[in-house]
Amino acid sequence: MNALYLTARLDMAESLRSRWFMFYSIVFGGIVVLLFVFGLTESRILGFTGLSRLLVTYIQLCVAILPVFILITTVRSVAGDRDAGVFEYMLSLPVPLHAWFWGKMIGRFVVVFLPVFGAMAVAALYAVLRGIGVDWSLFILYTALLVALAWAFLGIGMLISTLARSPDVAQTGAFLTWLVLLLFLDLILLGLMIRERLPLELIVGIALANPLQSFRTAAILLFDPQMVVLGPSSYVILDALGRSGYLTFALAYPVALGTICAGVGYVLFRRGDLP
Repeated sequence: MNALYLTARLDMAESLRSRWFMFYSIVFGGIVVLLFVFGLTESRILGFTGLSRLLVTYIQLCVAILPVFILITTVRSVAGDRDAGVFEYMLSLPVPLHAWFWGKMIGRFVVVFLPVFGAMAVAALYAVLRGIGVDWSLFILYTALLVALAWAFLGIGMLISTLARSPDVAQTGAFLTWLVLLLFLDLILLGLMIRERLPLELIVGIALANPLQSFRTAAILLFDPQMVVLGPSSYVILDALGRSGYLTFALAYPVALGTICAGVGYVLFRRGDLP
């Protein structure tokens, strides 16, 4: 446990000194500032007032921004150290491989999640000071969804980093993974549904296997309980799982996916980088 803690602390210290972390923090802090400047906390849209509307908009922006930031920065964890020759140095120290691998993942999770949560926390504090209503249950649910999303893409990033043999290949793989999940998967599913006339339940199931889609659908469910914008797909989801069941799925599935991907990455890392 001490080696795990020290590895996580080292990765956090290295990340805090890097320029990408400053830019990353400015992006999410700037988003919240802009939302306040444009008066979203005073608007009335779909019956939401106060901080709730800001959180809805903030979460939707995180869907597109957060995963690509996590993937691009995480894939350099293993591939970058391999390219820099850090493995030989680490293997000469009394640090177990599992402590090094999982310590880097935990440290990176803290680094990538703190700016996202910090921006939300500052917004909530500002709302309290201004006397603006804060729906704390919604705040907690959105925080939990962001935790699940961040962990899923951290696991995917660690797997890509383990498979890639250079930082450039790792970053290319990370960007393509994000692009497929963000755009191409929806287009492929739409084409299959139109051309092959597949059952709607199967299409919805495949779509929700995409962690971006499951997160986005859960975010929609929190401010639109009937999920009107999803059309017939909402009936499949609500009839099969219900509101509470789907929220549980949207929280548990990305965490499980990230853990499985990271676990596979660790097995490959242990077999591939030891004599």
